Amino acid sequence: MSEIKKKSFGATLLGEWNTQTIVGVALGAALFGVLMVYAGIPVFTNTKLTPSYIVPVIVGALFGPLPAGLAAFLGNVFADLLGGWGFWFDWSIGNFFIGFIVGLLPFYGAEIKKGVFGLKQAIIYAVLAIVGVAFSIGLVTPLLTLLFFGGELEITYAQAQAAVISDSSILIVVGLPILFALAARYRKRQGLKKEEN
Repeated sequence: MSEIKKKSFGATLLGEWNTQTIVGVALGAALFGVLMVYAGIPVFTNTKLTPSYIVPVIVGALFGPLPAGLAAFLGNVFADLLGGWGFWFDWSIGNFFIGFIVGLLPFYGAEIKKGVFGLKQAIIYAVLAIVGVAFSIGLVTPLLTLLFFGGELEITYAQAQAAVISDSSILIVVGLPILFALAARYRKRQGLKKEEN
């Protein structure tokens, strides 16, 4: 919580913005798009179990909620372009919210760059990952599908249910070890810095 006390609520939501962040978001979006198109196991119509969701975890851990959301949003737009599927902004916006919610780490004391990510933060992260995906893909995306395209929502709801399970699984099963590893790396790096001083 110390980082939130130093930064305002709004500044924490916006994340850190500098050249490194812009490069991180751009690379993250490109990687998200490539992984979404070329990596993954089909689980339902136009729905895959894909490692692309590790991207907002890493971007969120390093730069904050808004950069993570933008990496996922732009990555989905890039995937639509790369895959030749047409633009599905309902899913892109849903992915923005997934990235944003996953990137809320500092709000519950997970300060990865300070080496702080323990069991308490891991549990909160896992709950937020499930709730965030359920909200983003289970609610926001179908509503936007109805708004943008009209028509029947049966396929969208079925895709959303499959995506909630597959995306949550990736965020938890792969995301948690990544967050623990990143925190350990920064903790070790800070230990070396302290020894040098």
